[in-house]
Amino acid sequence: MLRVASSLPGWLEELIERTIGCSIIVHRELGAGLPEHAYAKALGLELAFAGIPFEREKRYPLIYRDEFLCDIYLDFVISQSLVVELKAVERLAPIHHSQTLNYMRVSHLRAGLLINFNVPMLKDGIRRKVL
Repeated sequence: MLRVASSLPGWLEELIERTIGCSIIVHRELGAGLPEHAYAKALGLELAFAGIPFEREKRYPLIYRDEFLCDIYLDFVISQSLVVELKAVERLAPIHHSQTLNYMRVSHLRAGLLINFNVPMLKDGIRRKVL
């Protein structure tokens, strides 16, 4: 995998790399054009097979002015350190990037991956996010 210069610690970069690797395996097997929940289920299976701890639909409270607004659910939180937001859309829109960054802020996690499985080559559907 291509390493990207960042301020993240090496263990977190390794976790990102392994998570991307699992995503690539899923995409190679399933291809593009399926619903998001199919990719989420397959990615969960692949992460488990790789021994990478994760939580699906991880719930976080959204707080505004010290008041609880609602719960939000993140697609994946990997090793309590990495937010992964999955999409299966024609193309990523600015709102998808904003959503991922907001999920990172709410969860207090510095690293995130926005992954769109609806592309011919998965490398074109992956966006790294760092706060």
